[in-house]
Amino acid sequence: QAPPVSQAVPQDSALAQPDVVPAAQPPAETAPVAHPTAEEAPDAPRDDVPQDVAVFPAPPEPAHTEATPVAATVEQPRPEQAPPAQEPQPDDSVGQFLPVDGAPVPTTPHLAPTPPEGFVLPPESLAAEPGTENPTTDPALEVPAPREADPGLAQSADDLDTHAADQDDLVDASVSAPEQAAPQDARRSAGPAAPAYDDAERAAVLKVIRERRDIRNGFRGDPIPHEVLLRVLEAAHTAPSVGHSQPWDFVVIRSADTRRAMHELAMRQREAYAKSLPKGRAKQFKELKIEAILDTPVNIVVTADPTRGGRHTLGRHTQPQMAPYSSALAVENLWLAARAEGLGVGWVSFFDEREMVRALGLPEHLDVVAYLCVGYVDEFPDEPELMQAGWSKRRPLSWVVHEETYGRRALPGEAPHDLLAETVAQIRPLDAKALGEAWERQKRMTKPAGALGMLEIISAQLSGLSRQCPPPIPEPAAVAVFAGDHGVHAQGVTPWPQEVTAQMVANFLGGGAVCNAFATQVGAEVCVVDVGVATDLPATPGLLPRKVRAGTSDMTTGPAMTREEAKQAVEVGIETARDLVAAGNKALLTGEMGIANTTASAALISVFTGADPAEVTGRGTGINDETLARKTEVVRRALELHRPDPADPLGVLAAIGGFEHAAIVGLLLGGASLRTPVILDGVSAGAAALVARAIAPEVLAACIAGHRSAEPGHVAALNKLGLRPLVDLDLRLGEGTGALLALPMVQSTARAMHEVATFDSAGVTEK
Repeated sequence: QAPPVSQAVPQDSALAQPDVVPAAQPPAETAPVAHPTAEEAPDAPRDDVPQDVAVFPAPPEPAHTEATPVAATVEQPRPEQAPPAQEPQPDDSVGQFLPVDGAPVPTTPHLAPTPPEGFVLPPESLAAEPGTENPTTDPALEVPAPREADPGLAQSADDLDTHAADQDDLVDASVSAPEQAAPQDARRSAGPAAPAYDDAERAAVLKVIRERRDIRNGFRGDPIPHEVLLRVLEAAHTAPSVGHSQPWDFVVIRSADTRRAMHELAMRQREAYAKSLPKGRAKQFKELKIEAILDTPVNIVVTADPTRGGRHTLGRHTQPQMAPYSSALAVENLWLAARAEGLGVGWVSFFDEREMVRALGLPEHLDVVAYLCVGYVDEFPDEPELMQAGWSKRRPLSWVVHEETYGRRALPGEAPHDLLAETVAQIRPLDAKALGEAWERQKRMTKPAGALGMLEIISAQLSGLSRQCPPPIPEPAAVAVFAGDHGVHAQGVTPWPQEVTAQMVANFLGGGAVCNAFATQVGAEVCVVDVGVATDLPATPGLLPRKVRAGTSDMTTGPAMTREEAKQAVEVGIETARDLVAAGNKALLTGEMGIANTTASAALISVFTGADPAEVTGRGTGINDETLARKTEVVRRALELHRPDPADPLGVLAAIGGFEHAAIVGLLLGGASLRTPVILDGVSAGAAALVARAIAPEVLAACIAGHRSAEPGHVAALNKLGLRPLVDLDLRLGEGTGALLALPMVQSTARAMHEVATFDSAGVTEK
């Protein structure tokens, strides 16, 4: 037998979406189970294991019949629904075996590789623009099919390649709109359009754009011929500029003394920046060097003169920042021309601008746009150096192209796609091959089989999620703290005033909360997102202003939010996951802040678990018996008013949820679509996970329960999800604190897969 797993079996299947028809799925037999302490097991299959493997639950008892997780299609017309499938009964800590080609692959119920589910929104979810006809062909809005594309550009989340947080985004890449009829007032020309470059010329232009690199290492001391440097500067000088003001100047530095002085200035700022980083980031940053100032024969300072062109410069009257923008275009021209000449360029930004102006004796009115190190190199890397270091990732083109209005995403020639549907479509099950390899490696490591308990399960999950064994160590990590207020606060469910939400947001940003202390200890970043705080928050470094509305409505008198607002908040979470993963984070943690949010959490958990409100409503911030009774009654009244249908998870969220709950749903879906582990915090995260699972069952493959809260609703949620927590300390704070405490455990299990020797390699005799 293969090493078993010990997660509890989920008690029910995911719920179908509204306006969709469940597609029948073939039943599969439940495999035998074995105790997790078994010491011997045959090798798990590896090379012959299929990539995606499904486990289907057995039919449930009649009293608990619910919809099974299914592929969704639009109801036109409604076909006959497949009979409900029964579910296996949980067997506490006993794991499950997954049959694969006649050999068992151990897995946990919520980690079982399953066929991807379609998530197709109804046509009305994406309204047609005024004056346009609704499409008459495809009845459903689907994510565009894969297409032939430029291999040098990331097109989707699956194409993510790490991207330097340097100036690699400065390329001026313009895209044309989809083909359409010309506007009636457009000028019509009788003659042909201006000729384009031929194929070879166009390929050369695109080649130099794609192969431009920010070089930090590998410079040679070879001198740069004057004629070569002149061509590079001429290219920079031909850049476009606002009002043809040409605000740039180029200060060419060759003096070794001056370069040493600049290096000292840069080192001081570099050290200050390093101290501001979380430990996970600081460890990466330590490997990045700025020796190019000394290693290159030429440094070039590019400035912007905001006075050049006179007082009435065309285009600068209302946009004074256009002068440095114009100089930035000159930098790009210089960079591309240098690449064509075989010269590497490194942009150093660790400078105090005014300090540099004084040190170089520049006129005080000049702005320093760039300090560039220029020289010949041993080679140009295939990928940006910050990408190779894992510092960040390139955002796919499909994330950043919007048609007509922001948020209406569409690449040229494609129909606009829905962010939620696109994200769900990209969620895939665990990789069966990597999962089997992880179990096999666990057996060969110098320890008794199963000796690491839950950590062995987590390591296998990380392998299947990343499609690698050993899996990447999930570091650096970031906790996303979503903040929002709740209209149900008016019902007296907590003695804490509502303004505490905004006050705690300021506390997070100032580094004074418990989550800040825990994050500092474990080396994680704290990202604070205003998704629905009742008061306006000032712009503050570290705060992401993503407010959907200033707090929800009172769910006892009407829906907490509209359906569109709920979806918008989910998309805030998806975008946050994308931003954090693109920034190089390899693990996401859930956090939240919202006075009265445990009331909404209890309502959500009651709907998706079927538990009575009295069983899942807790004391939250420490309320007394009288307030607890009132809080329970408020939850009951809200459920009686709305009668939410768990088969419509977005509708449930809109009726009784909070903006922070919806954003956490999006964070889970976004993390899963990017195959990034998400560590869940407390009761609010548990409630959100129930919603996310109802939308996309495979989302649980990316979820790790960080801890078990003292809130009774959290226990019910974890049991329903089939997740076993790593920590149980009676915490009930939120903010991501429990997830942060669990983070080192998750990182340790991945590190063990990398660093613990096998019996063969260490020469240790097996029993």
